[in-house]
Amino acid sequence: MTTRMIILNGGSSAGKSGIVRCLQAVLPDPWPAFGCDSFVDALPARMRASDEGITFAADGGVSVGAEFRALEAAWREGVVAMARAGAKVIIDDVFLGGVESQQRWQKALGGLAVLWVGVRCESAVAAAREVARGDRVQGMAASQAEVVHEGVFYDLEVDTTHTESMVCARTIAAHVS
Repeated sequence: MTTRMIILNGGSSAGKSGIVRCLQAVLPDPWPAFGCDSFVDALPARMRASDEGITFAADGGVSVGAEFRALEAAWREGVVAMARAGAKVIIDDVFLGGVESQQRWQKALGGLAVLWVGVRCESAVAAAREVARGDRVQGMAASQAEVVHEGVFYDLEVDTTHTESMVCARTIAAHVS
């Protein structure tokens, strides 16, 4: 089966976005990319500080409510519909719920050919990147570094702690069928 989607999962500041840009450069076909950050940015401002939407705690914790989950499910279905219509799609996600997050994707995918990729990075390195970025609540990287991988199945894992994004992207691209 031809891979229709590549789903990258990793904590905040693990290096997923850099890998996505490199994947788009090395894969022979056009692969549009969508991520949880762009989904959150697309939400109305009132949902970015609401118990029904998404909230970011001072310590880096993230909580989502029912309204967020409903819109996220619709977004996920839309992205999958794009892949079913012929596009090859890359997803940059943070499985805050670990295996439950992956199960939500699997339900929407319904058998579509996917390459599941875990993007790991040592907590201290991700935390340093988080500080350097300046656009994240400090503590997100450390709190998400391991929890996003709990119980999740991957076809492939890469570690950006000491490996450049382009090397990771080439490793992933070699596994795309």
